[in-house]
Amino acid sequence: MPDPISWAHAWPYFLAALVFGYLLGSIPFGLVITRLAGEGDIRAIGSGNIGTTNVLRTGKKHLAALTLLGDALKGTLAVLVAFRYGGPDAAVIAGFGAFIGHIFPVWLRFRGGKGVATYLGILLGLFWPAALAFAAIWVSMAALFRYSSLSALVASLITPLLLYVAFDRVQIAELMGVLTVILWAKHHENIARLLKGTEGRIGQKG
Repeated sequence: MPDPISWAHAWPYFLAALVFGYLLGSIPFGLVITRLAGEGDIRAIGSGNIGTTNVLRTGKKHLAALTLLGDALKGTLAVLVAFRYGGPDAAVIAGFGAFIGHIFPVWLRFRGGKGVATYLGILLGLFWPAALAFAAIWVSMAALFRYSSLSALVASLITPLLLYVAFDRVQIAELMGVLTVILWAKHHENIARLLKGTEGRIGQKG
């Protein structure tokens, strides 16, 4: 484990971690994968989102799985590389950068995904037991209610609390708390549809 870098001398490293995380996070895997597969522009169907749930609406589960993997692992890679060269503080900053990059990618005029897979990937890189907890909560909620958005909202709400109370990972809990607020804000339309009973269910096309 590398020694933490002093904040007084570390700003170039932390800035590099932020930029690296942002650029990695901004890769729009959902859009790239569906175009390479001949499915056109994923933004033209369903919710118009570039994430896994909307890719699933193409009916191609393998494309959705690849999107999930790509969007998650870019968060994981950002964290692990930053940790290797800058320590835990740089890893947290890179994770934040990756999340912001996914949501506001420079390549797509800052119109990206909603961050769920990247949130999970960041967790995996920072503290994998919390990633398992997040995934377990998501799967349980999805099995019960069949709403991807609701599953993500509940899992992201509980995860920072688990990190803080159960795992005593305060710095990571603080980061994930901030990301949860952003994730909820990005899901404001989903929340409105959930309240109205018009939210699309998992696997539903259109």
